[in-house]
Amino acid sequence: QVQLAESGGGLVQAGGSLRLSCTSSGRIFSINAMGWYRQAPGKQRELVAAITSGGITNYADSVKDRFTISRDNAKNAVYLQMNSLKPEDTAVYYCNADITDWPRKTRHDYWGQGTQVTVSS
Repeated sequence: QVQLAESGGGLVQAGGSLRLSCTSSGRIFSINAMGWYRQAPGKQRELVAAITSGGITNYADSVKDRFTISRDNAKNAVYLQMNSLKPEDTAVYYCNADITDWPRKTRHDYWGQGTQVTVSS
């Protein structure tokens, strides 16, 4: 069974920083793209940042120049460094990974349980 677990959320003042971590575990054959999504109350879930297996990144316009996504393939992990946080960044942040499992080698999109990020003004 493949599982994703996020950590690093919390309460921070505007202008502060947080670093989110997500580790994948289970019967994993390979991991393709990984990313972070967020969902604020009353809003749809949106893509924050994504990174391919080759390290190519993509960011939402609202977080460019403030957030940095990275991954550690040896640890099956993805990270999101969030700087210059704003109140509008407040949301539940979800880790996402495109994983091929073992032994069936089927490819699925997996989600973590989410971690709360709250930015006070």
